[in-house]
Amino acid sequence: MTERSALVPVVSYARISADTKRDGHGVKDQHKVNRETAARHGWTVVHQFTDNDKSAAKLDVVRDAFEDMLKALKAGKLPDGTEIRGVVVVADDRLARRPGDYERFLDAFTHNEDFVFADAKQEIDLYNEDAETMGLIGVVFSKKEVRRIARRTRQGHRRRAEQGIPVGGHRPFGWKWDRVTLEPAEAELIRSAAQQFIAGRSLGSIANEWRRNGVLTPRGNLWITKTIKAMLGHARNCGWRELHGELVRDESGNPVVGTWQPIITPEQWMTIRALLDARKGKRLDNNGAIVGVLPQDYRDHRYLLTGILRCGREKEGGGICNKLLRVKTYNGRRPWGYVCESPAAGGCSGVGRRGDLVDFFISELVISKMEEAQFAEAEQDGEWSNAEEYENAKERLEVMTRQWEEGKVSNEHYFRMLPRLEKALSRLRAEEARFKVSAERRHARSRIDVAEIRRRWYLPEEEGGLPLSQKRAHIREALHAVIVHPSGKGRKPFNPDLLEPIWRE
Repeated sequence: MTERSALVPVVSYARISADTKRDGHGVKDQHKVNRETAARHGWTVVHQFTDNDKSAAKLDVVRDAFEDMLKALKAGKLPDGTEIRGVVVVADDRLARRPGDYERFLDAFTHNEDFVFADAKQEIDLYNEDAETMGLIGVVFSKKEVRRIARRTRQGHRRRAEQGIPVGGHRPFGWKWDRVTLEPAEAELIRSAAQQFIAGRSLGSIANEWRRNGVLTPRGNLWITKTIKAMLGHARNCGWRELHGELVRDESGNPVVGTWQPIITPEQWMTIRALLDARKGKRLDNNGAIVGVLPQDYRDHRYLLTGILRCGREKEGGGICNKLLRVKTYNGRRPWGYVCESPAAGGCSGVGRRGDLVDFFISELVISKMEEAQFAEAEQDGEWSNAEEYENAKERLEVMTRQWEEGKVSNEHYFRMLPRLEKALSRLRAEEARFKVSAERRHARSRIDVAEIRRRWYLPEEEGGLPLSQKRAHIREALHAVIVHPSGKGRKPFNPDLLEPIWRE
């Protein structure tokens, strides 16, 4: 051992692509080996650079520790001023999987003279041109191997998907660790959340309830709106196989059914996906039509009738103001109210009502209307009118494909007709999905227990009351709007006759 090597301060670099256990054991083991390597050469590890759970083969992955190490190598010191004179790694492929990264490492390493480098096997002189060439060749072969493994993995995933076999990874919420058997309590939560979302409840309200009840994700985290949305949107819930966010279909174009137990029906899942896709990043008007993009600070409504009440004060020349009423609070001095905005904001300032009294009256109107109708069991939906056309189109494609495979149809004819048939099938499949979504929404409404709604309507949500979003959904289901007519000057008793409901047909 030379006197120079005994004094060399080096850094240890460790990287692992996938830390499936989330405990960092892989990089810890690498640093341990690196310290033993440094000691064997008589060097001293003065700092550890770690990139845990980060690929070196993907262009879009930034390895922060790797970039910090390159800066330190060029400077010859750490940010705190500690001198460094070399690097220790377990193997070259921990440093780089792409030639460009390896060349950047060499450039930073050789920026200064007399740096040392070693892997678990040996010390390597990176100033030697042959060593540089061999290192680049090794990275090229490593990259080739990474691509071969990735291609084989993708093919394996596709085969498993087409067979309906569940993928590996963390346990999905609703199933046991075998990813096939249901976890009864979690499955019931998903089933209930799906039904409530279809009936109009907001994702944020579901997430709030689950947090209050101590429900955790499989990773032990609290549920938020984003994770509820992702969980409900998984096709696995209805038993269908999904790959990279797309349904896997068989040769006939039908969704591949997985080997696990489903929680909800395909019709329910299609309804959920249709609702999520329609509202993705969008703002809706009172009738549910998309009118714009949601602002960054979007939140659920805090009051029952915002966006539903409109000013009924008559304008000069005919017509009414028709401005949406907003909420005005009074710092606890008196109940909050619904008021028309000032002329500067486009209103007329001519109408105002106590919010709690308006909420109660409109709530009773809507519940009474529901009780009258009793939301009787919906009549059986008729058959989809284009079902026969859809089946015939699938059969034509199957027959033509079989004939082509048997050599009875020419390549020119087959590939000329194929796009037309596939386009027709795609159109019909979309029509069928819309028909089933519409039917599921009607069924969801028909299953409503009006007596249970009345019981829960006025209870606080934490005591089992209906979430505000669900009450608003029932109101919007019944009403286009409510016109609030002026009561005249001065304080007047609350007069419900001045509230004009505009019912939906």
